[in-house]
Amino acid sequence: MRGEKAEYDGGTLHSHSMDISTEAIRSLRERTGAGVMDCKTALVASGGDPDRAMTILRERGKIRAAKKAGRVVPEGVIGVYVHNTKKVAALVSVRCETDFVARSAPFQDLAKDLAMHVVAMDPLAVKPEGLPETLVQEEREHLEKDGDVLGKPKKRRREIVNEKLQKILAERALLTQPFVKNPEITVGDLVAEKVTEFGENIVVEKCTRMVL
Repeated sequence: MRGEKAEYDGGTLHSHSMDISTEAIRSLRERTGAGVMDCKTALVASGGDPDRAMTILRERGKIRAAKKAGRVVPEGVIGVYVHNTKKVAALVSVRCETDFVARSAPFQDLAKDLAMHVVAMDPLAVKPEGLPETLVQEEREHLEKDGDVLGKPKKRRREIVNEKLQKILAERALLTQPFVKNPEITVGDLVAEKVTEFGENIVVEKCTRMVL
């Protein structure tokens, strides 16, 4: 398949002729779930590099997701996953715009995958800003007393504490955790990709993990 190459600078495509194989497009589509033309465009922009093409698709997906973020999501499903031990389970409320998407198998698979992730990774909130303030304060106080932090210049300590704290909080929230089925992306990246795939705003409303 004929394409045009190749340099993507965040919005501009500087191109010259190149070939993008049908197999490369098919492979990228299987990895990302993106449409044929989106995959082809990303491969052209990346000069045929599939990993860079995936990054481009994710960036574009986040932009599209951001544009849809304000749209009302009255429909949705509750994803359920029960571990094979029958001693750990999770529920995740995932909302979308239409009943048509909510009833579709791919959307329900997404909700189930998110519930499975919650069972495996035990997030304490959907987003870092939703974490309990007591936890945030405890982590901050612990970092402020850390020997590595105390060994830094005083004027740099607050900045270092904030950087370390943001990383810790990201590890405890659902959308900022590496997705358990593909740790190369976060759960938030996955949701952004699905916004592009379904063409609707998707909101992960809440999650609950239960242990016997």
